[in-house]
Amino acid sequence: MKKTLNILTIIITAAVVCFAAGLLYYHGILHINIPGRTAYPVAGVDVSAHQGDIDWTVLSGQKIDFAYIKATEGSSFTDSYFEYNWEHAAETDLRTGAYHFFSFESPGMTQAQHFAEVVNTVENMLPPCVDVEFYGRFSSAEAINVPAVVRELRDYVDMITEVYGMKPVIYASNATYEALIRGNFDDCDLWLRSVYTGIRDDADWTFWQYSNRFRLDGYNGREKYIDMNVFKGTREDFLTYPD
Repeated sequence: MKKTLNILTIIITAAVVCFAAGLLYYHGILHINIPGRTAYPVAGVDVSAHQGDIDWTVLSGQKIDFAYIKATEGSSFTDSYFEYNWEHAAETDLRTGAYHFFSFESPGMTQAQHFAEVVNTVENMLPPCVDVEFYGRFSSAEAINVPAVVRELRDYVDMITEVYGMKPVIYASNATYEALIRGNFDDCDLWLRSVYTGIRDDADWTFWQYSNRFRLDGYNGREKYIDMNVFKGTREDFLTYPD
């Protein structure tokens, strides 16, 4: 009987610990990935209208070095906070870049044209980024025409390169990296999302989104959390990136 009680105590304790850890993670207190600043001294955020009004003076003062700001989506949508964020982030010491959410439902050329119409260049601007994720009814590679999407994304990449004079960074989840990016866009730097596991060692990445549940001060949107990222390289590398 005593042995049975000991086993039951262990099981209950383990369940309580797991539940508590889950709550701490959900509320942005406990983090699965915490890249060390010695190995990754350059960190940054990515933001959109979900973060609401941002006080860029406050946000920029919290040990971050860069911010990627959502600008556009598809061929016609513009983030409602982009103009404000782009203007005020540029007044801080952060390096800033703009990103576009790629749609599987419209041509890459018209998406690139839309981004170029919205995003003006700023001093020391980071390369434009294109966010390639599965979404909605296009939730997996089986739900899309992979060769067609790769062609449209190539059109997008080539036009953005021509307009801004630098290759865009491609943001991808592990799923979209495997289905669409790997072997097709080796000419572009990779921004890899990996928030539930460590970063994979078989991909040549430049940025790593390591958390989507971080809490910082300086924003008041309906989204309580903010995405955190690191740059693969030294501060000196980052200052001259992408050269």
